[in-house]
Amino acid sequence: MSNPTKKSLKYPFRGICNIITSLFVMFSFAYIWYKSLNPLLYTSFLLKGNFLVIGIYMFFVLLFMSVFGGFKLGIYSRTNIIISQSIALLCASFMQILFVIMLIGRVILIPAILLNFFKMYVVQIVFVFFFTIVAMTIYHKLFNPYELLHIYADENDNISKRFLNQHLNYVIKDKVSCFDTMENIIRHIDNFDLVMIDDIPTDRREIVQNICYSKEKKVYFVPSITDIINKNSKYSHLLDTPLYFYKNNAMSVFEKIVKRIGDIFISAVGIIITSPIMIAVAAAIFSYDKGPVFYKQTRYTQGGKIFKIIKFRSMIPNAENDGKARLASENDDRITPVGRFIRACRIDELPQFFNILKGDMSIVGPRPERPEIADEYCKQLPEFRYRLYVKAGLTGYAQVYGKYNTTFVDKLKLDMIYVGNASILLDIQLILLTLKVIFQKESTEGLEEGKTIATK
Repeated sequence: MSNPTKKSLKYPFRGICNIITSLFVMFSFAYIWYKSLNPLLYTSFLLKGNFLVIGIYMFFVLLFMSVFGGFKLGIYSRTNIIISQSIALLCASFMQILFVIMLIGRVILIPAILLNFFKMYVVQIVFVFFFTIVAMTIYHKLFNPYELLHIYADENDNISKRFLNQHLNYVIKDKVSCFDTMENIIRHIDNFDLVMIDDIPTDRREIVQNICYSKEKKVYFVPSITDIINKNSKYSHLLDTPLYFYKNNAMSVFEKIVKRIGDIFISAVGIIITSPIMIAVAAAIFSYDKGPVFYKQTRYTQGGKIFKIIKFRSMIPNAENDGKARLASENDDRITPVGRFIRACRIDELPQFFNILKGDMSIVGPRPERPEIADEYCKQLPEFRYRLYVKAGLTGYAQVYGKYNTTFVDKLKLDMIYVGNASILLDIQLILLTLKVIFQKESTEGLEEGKTIATK
């Protein structure tokens, strides 16, 4: 077990690092405001006005840092932190640029405003890059990873492999089977502050969780589909006994109307803004092998409705000439050089703006699966059809928090979290987080060679 006193210093260290980052960001904006932007006003602001402008900028910074996880030092990886903070600062700068332009009110000065923000952003990114590297290096030298006890049903389950990728922050120090004697399980639990309960039978998990609770242990556990459904329930005072109430879709009729209006607006703007990119990609695909530019594929959406999804073709023509539906694998030789690039950058998904405009899809929702693959998943897990309670989306909960090769069971669980908590605010958050996912290479990892569907 790690030293409790030393471990408790993780939070102050993390807080100090976040304060240093925030102060640097604030002073860098204050510098360009006082030196270059405030003088552009017809009447320059004095003390209170300057504090207000700086305060508004810091509000945006803290808001987007919270959304993207920019202050998760010691929890996220170094690369993840740098990407999170870079995007958060970019979004904050964009919002502040709009505010400053409205404040100054002179269109002719927009180039000067943009140039000052660009200089500030470059300085901030350089600071974030080096400071994060130094801070994370010190953090991992000072503090050992969290040590976990892994309680499992199947020792060959892949959750241990996933934690190997988080070795700087977590390490599975010991394991014990949930089918072992209770005396032995309790003995193992007594030696750890943090317990990871894998996907084990419900009756055994209840016993283990009660033991952990009684011993005041912190617990991670893999939820079942029922757990996720129940988590979305609300407490009801209908009787003099505890009751929970849940429904299949969390969105009201009004929210659904607003969501559809948002889909139309965003997809229309997206088509206009990305049209030069789409034209260039279409030319590149056609020039490579003179094959079709677009690829249409049958997919499921809300209620099991079938539609044709539109994507840029990233594979060779007739990639499935054997008639067998299968997902892309790691180093799939069917993917063309152009296709490999547009898949890595998610550019192959851009034509789906037309699907959204038509109404087959939404900006946010579970990714639409192919009927053949979805039906195969449903044979193994009938609850997989629950994803069809809402309209399929361009991005979604499983796309933000999962990977391309995440197992279909875990994708279902992630999508079920969205189905039970769907709201306009959650949609906005997922859209913003998608900007971050685009820059994370691991989110596009293919399946292992030889696999055709994302199973365990």
